[in-house]
Amino acid sequence: MRSILYIIVVIVLISWVMGAFVYDVGGLIHILLVVALIAFILSFIKRPR
Repeated sequence: MRSILYIIVVIVLISWVMGAFVYDVGGLIHILLVVALIAFILSFIKRPR
């Protein structure tokens, strides 16, 4: 499950960089970045100790 989460985070981060510097998408790409960061943080919180 964590590997899928990391793949999603990488895809969203790449999309954010492309959206910020190549296209003018608006606020959607920033919302996707926030969702990716929240998912990344939750993966660290839910990591088995």
